[in-house]
Amino acid sequence: MGDTRPATRHTAQGTATGRRGAVVAALMLSMALAALDSTVVSTAVPQIVGDLGGFSVFSWLFSGYLLAVTVTLPVYGKLSDTFGRKPVLVAGTVLFLLGSLLCALAWNMGALIAFRVVQGLGGGALQGTVQTLAADLYPLEERPKIQSKLSTVWAVSAVAGPGVGGLLAAYADWRWIFLVNLPVGAVALWLIVRHLHEPRRESPARARADAGPEGTSRARADAGPEGTSRTRADAGSGGTPRARADVDWAGALTVFACGGVLLTALVQGGVAWPWLSAPSLALFAAGLALAGLVVVVERRAAQPIIPGWVWRRRTIAAVNLALGALGLLMVAPTVFLPTYAQSVLELDPVSAGFVLSVWTLSWPVSAALSQHVYRRIGFRDTALLGIGAAALVLLAFPFLPYPGEAWQPTVLMLLLGAALGLFQLPLIVGVQSTVGWSERGTTTASVLFCRQTGQTVGAAVFGAVANGVLATRLGGAGDLDSVTGALASGPAQEATRRAVADAVHAVYLGASCAAALAFAVLLLVAPRRFPVLTHQGD
Repeated sequence: MGDTRPATRHTAQGTATGRRGAVVAALMLSMALAALDSTVVSTAVPQIVGDLGGFSVFSWLFSGYLLAVTVTLPVYGKLSDTFGRKPVLVAGTVLFLLGSLLCALAWNMGALIAFRVVQGLGGGALQGTVQTLAADLYPLEERPKIQSKLSTVWAVSAVAGPGVGGLLAAYADWRWIFLVNLPVGAVALWLIVRHLHEPRRESPARARADAGPEGTSRARADAGPEGTSRTRADAGSGGTPRARADVDWAGALTVFACGGVLLTALVQGGVAWPWLSAPSLALFAAGLALAGLVVVVERRAAQPIIPGWVWRRRTIAAVNLALGALGLLMVAPTVFLPTYAQSVLELDPVSAGFVLSVWTLSWPVSAALSQHVYRRIGFRDTALLGIGAAALVLLAFPFLPYPGEAWQPTVLMLLLGAALGLFQLPLIVGVQSTVGWSERGTTTASVLFCRQTGQTVGAAVFGAVANGVLATRLGGAGDLDSVTGALASGPAQEATRRAVADAVHAVYLGASCAAALAFAVLLLVAPRRFPVLTHQGD
């Protein structure tokens, strides 16, 4: 095996490790902001509604943020490849902080929802660009370190969000949920402006001029038995292209509109209106029409927001589909396990949260250790090992005894976190290593977009499954929302407990099918060895 050590211990910015550490600190703060704001509002809803009103539309506090983050990911990915990571990250952080300030000043629910969308517009830049910069800053063999750090920050922040929101709402004021973002974000912004310096780069169009059959550089090396390049993996970070291509603003607008309409249909279907109602059918029809328009616009664009090579290359297409399935299966524990723990196991909210949060302990550890596995057997086979184990863990959940003990789902969550850490990180590190700087932002954004979309689809599909099982077991007298609301007034009745157990078991069975789908995609579509670039900073 060739030497896999980086030729220099400096980053591509030409700076020392200390400056890179400051940039990494900024990335971790930015990731914490994006993760916290996806969940922090949940426990403060009663205080917010009591102050502003608008109970009938409060769900848009979450949906609006989620939609804005998801649909902007491809746009920011392309912009970061065109103009560099720093201007996109700075603009996104400023927009996120502006949205936070406006949320704290909101005078009614409509204004708060609108300002949450502004937050989400900035949050999309934070999520995508942070992950891209993480790959830019580190050579291939060191990327598990930064990715495991980001995974830890994301997991802890997402799980801690409801607790932080509840504490601020109870002992201060719900507006502080948004105001605390300002000093944290200001520190991150200062670190980025002060310490992130990008070299000049050639344009994305020129970088693809020498593309091979998969659209990657002809000077690439096979991943080899350790899953790393046989030659130097440049520690390249992003930079400003020498020749800036025209931005495909028409494509950006159509992608945003199409994603917004389709995700709205999925988020609100079965909640605000029945699935087969006129609003639902109209939104799906409009979304499909806009999808056709996206294809037409992007085919004509010189530098499309969603370029065709994202789906023509086997490696990227397989990772996109596999991580879309990951988003789908993650809905089972994150959405349904807390209700199961409270209604079936009769745990208090804090204990129920602990049952869910234990996977934040095993996931980052497994992710950090995954490099020792994929260096031996490759990225794809490591991910296959992880998702295969995850499928078995998810399949075991319906076989838990009723009503069971709290330690039983806790052990399963520990195992699930370990399995998913072994699955996700090798795929992200691997796919980022198959492209150069000028395509890394778009590639990373496509992966995150598919994962986010999978979560949205999963929430809709599994919500319908759970409500269908509950309606059958309770004679059409309940759904998950009514059960969750009833838990606030006291323990669930025996019939309700059994119905919730059956509903969550059905959801976990569906999640195991999603894991099996990801396994099949990787096995049949992904190449056994990822085509890792020789010089990843190029």
